[in-house]
Amino acid sequence: MKHIVKILSLLVTISAFWIGLLQAAIVPRTHTWLLPIYFIVSLGCYGLLMVGIGLMQFPTCPQEALLLQKDIVEAKDFFKHKGVDVGSD
Repeated sequence: MKHIVKILSLLVTISAFWIGLLQAAIVPRTHTWLLPIYFIVSLGCYGLLMVGIGLMQFPTCPQEALLLQKDIVEAKDFFKHKGVDVGSD
């Protein structure tokens, strides 16, 4: 619930700032109308940056990798006994 309140308050603040810029004519109208598009593009870039950072810092788990390989071998054996072709080793 707190996260929703943060998001809504941020959206209200940004909207108020944008409407204030439109009314005050501090920035030319041609630029002011493009601010929401700039905001969405920069939000997308931020999201891609966070995904990239998350992928770079993704932890490696050698023990889990060994367990996964063991599970794959067990699954291949299980399906071979059932008569399913699972490909070459």
